[in-house]
Amino acid sequence: MKAPLLVLALLVSSACQGSESHRVVETPTVESYQSNYTGPKSALTVGKFNNTSPYLQGIFSDGVDRLGNQARTILKTHLTQTSRFDLYDRENMSVLEQEGAITGKGTQLEGADIVVTGQVTEFGRRNTGDKQLFGILGRGKKQIAYSKVSVLLVDARTSRIICSVQGAGEFSLSDREVIGFGSSSGYDSTLNGKVLNLAITDAVNKLVRAMDAQQIDLGGDAK
Repeated sequence: MKAPLLVLALLVSSACQGSESHRVVETPTVESYQSNYTGPKSALTVGKFNNTSPYLQGIFSDGVDRLGNQARTILKTHLTQTSRFDLYDRENMSVLEQEGAITGKGTQLEGADIVVTGQVTEFGRRNTGDKQLFGILGRGKKQIAYSKVSVLLVDARTSRIICSVQGAGEFSLSDREVIGFGSSSGYDSTLNGKVLNLAITDAVNKLVRAMDAQQIDLGGDAK
């Protein structure tokens, strides 16, 4: 009797033990990230970036532009990664002034030559699926998110639009269940951020390519 009791005790003990795992997820970057750029840098600040798509809009919206705010943060990150701009932060002015007062050194702000603005012009999600023998043999499901953004560079002195680029991306998540085996995922909200990041990355890559090809001159007229 001792052996079965020992086996039972070991099974209960193993069932009560938790498991822990972790991994570093690689984050997508723009093509020019860590490139050996030695040319002149333009002084930029990021202005409004709004969600003008129907997504998360309507009578049930709380009025907070979460998609636009998320896009703005991603845009600032990727513009910085290109190493082609001096980017100035205007969102934390009160904190900067407070820290300047605490140190007694004050703040010495510099003006930007160019203001970057943009919009999430298209955004949507859809689910597709299929069934084998009315779902008895298996079923599949795919979540698809699509986004398109527009990014404009505006002369801070004259308000003239220097150039504009668009970026778009599509991200999908699939799973399949066969005769009761396989994965079955629920709604994945992270697809919103992933596809938004993809679209903005595409726009910034196009902007840098145009600059490197001297199709745009941020210090003067567009070529």
